[in-house]
Amino acid sequence: MDLFDGKTDPSVPEPPGAITRPAGAARDRSDAPLAERMRPRALEEIVGQEALLGPGRPLRVTIESDQVASLLLWGPPGSGKTTLARLIADRTRARFVSYSAVLSGIKEIREVMAAAERARAAGGPRTILFIDEIHRFNRAQQDAFLPHVEEGTIVLIGATTENPSFAVNAALLSRCAVHVLEPLTVDAMTALLRRALDDPRGLGAEAIRIEDADLRSLAAHAAGDARRALNALETVARATAAAGPGRTIDRAALDAAQARAALLYDREGEEHFNLISALIKSLRNSDADAAIYWLARMIESGEDPLYLARRMIRFASEDIGNADPGALRLALAGRDAFAGLGLPEGALALAQTAIYLAAAPKSNAVYEAYGRVVEDLKAGFTDPVPLAIRNASTGLMRDLGYGGGYRYAHDFEEGTADIDCLPERLRGRRYYRPRDAGHEKALAERLRTATERRQRMSEARGGGKEGAETGGGAGKTTSVPPRRPRG
Repeated sequence: MDLFDGKTDPSVPEPPGAITRPAGAARDRSDAPLAERMRPRALEEIVGQEALLGPGRPLRVTIESDQVASLLLWGPPGSGKTTLARLIADRTRARFVSYSAVLSGIKEIREVMAAAERARAAGGPRTILFIDEIHRFNRAQQDAFLPHVEEGTIVLIGATTENPSFAVNAALLSRCAVHVLEPLTVDAMTALLRRALDDPRGLGAEAIRIEDADLRSLAAHAAGDARRALNALETVARATAAAGPGRTIDRAALDAAQARAALLYDREGEEHFNLISALIKSLRNSDADAAIYWLARMIESGEDPLYLARRMIRFASEDIGNADPGALRLALAGRDAFAGLGLPEGALALAQTAIYLAAAPKSNAVYEAYGRVVEDLKAGFTDPVPLAIRNASTGLMRDLGYGGGYRYAHDFEEGTADIDCLPERLRGRRYYRPRDAGHEKALAERLRTATERRQRMSEARGGGKEGAETGGGAGKTTSVPPRRPRG
């Protein structure tokens, strides 16, 4: 890294790998990348982070008054985390040390802490330690900061693209303020690109002309990443350099110079959970356009398509269920089709599945029914199986009453029998409560009819076993053929 160089106190030895206080040498070089030359040198030059750094905002006040406490800067690539760290370094009178978590280990951490303690003991300034990509440090490495942050030996500033709730130890997180940097909007990115075209430290000397609409297109392709946008602008400027100063760069040249739009994604990080949540909620909300967008975005970002297929299979049961039993069959077929075809052809099978699931009638009655059962099981309702519906596979079991009083549903014209299939304490429980949606409406009517028939049969039987077995009883509508042994 060339972000920070030059020492503030030669009397305090620096640990290997530490880079202290920015001297600005790299960004002042004419051969430095455009993104480096255009890095903001004052808080007023930062674009797109007004909510965090606008006049009077708490973080800006603490920076300007040199009262920065330990903090975490969380934002996507190119949102200005390192730039903000540099500006803090420029503003503060503290000894400023920078590390990259990609290049450093526990040994270097201990050395920088020892150097901070020596500086403090010598009556020197406090140490601000900037850790780029702090989420790359494991738990043990993060724990090494704790006592030094607590004692005030260092002020820790960490930069991360990952959600600190997942990527930073809870103990360390509790000692740091978290400041969120947003992805740059197209307007902010366009302003940044226009500044790079006009500013002498950028491309101002070349007097390049680009239409505002074309510049906005370039900004949109960068997906909120300022560094990516400036790199693309520099690429097209170099590619057209032969035309000399005052040249016009058109949309075709810009399109040729820029790579495919960046897709922010981490299969193990927060963005994975954000996107799959967006897909499932879009399906649940019957929004087919949103569903296929999030599905395609995950596939194109590198997500395992079979993971998406599995989630849609679950959705078919959890959110559609018996409102459309065909949804589960289609979800399974979509998975099998992808397994046979792979990418890119198999993605269409998953897209077809997503659109069908979004359009299908919705019911979470199956999901809720299962949850109610689990709640009862956790509450201790694990009573023995009623004797009537136990399997009497031996003489001893029959002697003990297994299968006693069982009535075979197919022996009755009603297609059901008035026996209790739940343990006694749970009789009358209604776990499955079908909705008035799609096919489930018909299921609800069938189940209601079966319940009513059992009730009438029980009333006609008068609760007596003999009446049911002989077919007696006033108003009896059942016909009972000779009993046959059945499981």
